[in-house]
Amino acid sequence: MFQNLESMSERLRSTVMDPLGDLLDGVRARSAAFCQAVLDPPWGLRIDDRAPLALASPLHGHAWVVPDDGPPVLVETGGVAIVQGPSPYTVADTPGTRPSVRVLPGNRLLDLDGTDITAETLQRTNSSRLWRRSGTAGGSTLLASGTYQVSNFVSGRLLAVLPRIVHVPREQIHSPILDLLTAEVARDEPGQQVVLDRLLDLTLIATLRAWFARPAADPPGWYRAHGDPLVGPALRLLHDDPARPWTVAGLATATGASRAAFARRFTDLVGQPPMTYLTHWRLDLAAESLRTSDATVGAIARQVGYANAFALTVAFKRVHGASPTEFRHGFAHR
Repeated sequence: MFQNLESMSERLRSTVMDPLGDLLDGVRARSAAFCQAVLDPPWGLRIDDRAPLALASPLHGHAWVVPDDGPPVLVETGGVAIVQGPSPYTVADTPGTRPSVRVLPGNRLLDLDGTDITAETLQRTNSSRLWRRSGTAGGSTLLASGTYQVSNFVSGRLLAVLPRIVHVPREQIHSPILDLLTAEVARDEPGQQVVLDRLLDLTLIATLRAWFARPAADPPGWYRAHGDPLVGPALRLLHDDPARPWTVAGLATATGASRAAFARRFTDLVGQPPMTYLTHWRLDLAAESLRTSDATVGAIARQVGYANAFALTVAFKRVHGASPTEFRHGFAHR
């Protein structure tokens, strides 16, 4: 099971362009607060778990996702909604249903009076991932949900181009992932958390790929360029080896085009000249290393293609408004 799932994960990731894969790599559902809720109408959940990114999919029935600052979104059976946090929002059977449960970090549940009802709710189902809320009518909704920790600074590139709520109907997701998720949530077997985390990762990728593929989509330049015979390979080269001393001429040669033709096409499709794109990519990678490692500024500089700490500091401060040391210090005190 695990080998097959890992193999499917690699195949699905490989069908997404490498730059998108790099951006998604820091958005993982490891140790996710995965939940399956059986909800009888009228029901309403106030989601206040501060998660950077969350996914909700009605495996049976429907759900309305209601942000505080935007129109409600109807998600029908098998559809997926990806919601950016950390601002709270409501998920309910109708847009007007008043929430009766507040969901806090760690899947902790409070009622309207502020009473912690987590233990009571989970006791009814004998499961840490399955709970039930009964209303006054029939027609249960089975809602699968999970949260993602966005651990990679680079992933901000991806989130910046997404709306607060990404909604994709089931018929637009051309992947067996949702069927596997539906089957897996009904089990309670050893290692299930790992399986659910992987399935949530794959569901996120499949949903975003379907969303970007919509006729009305306006994906960012780096996504539109993935299928181009010149620019796609060049983007993969830059992402695979950002520290290499790339030049426009070198990239043009590697992709079999003239320097002028390559530079023009790259800029048209991506929205930035090749060296500008490379600079921002290197600095995003440097920011991630500063946030997650103890490597010296000089070592990080060499890893991302700068000759020394001074060269990285000059470029980093120009783009991020702070030196690498100041940037690292700021994250350490958050």
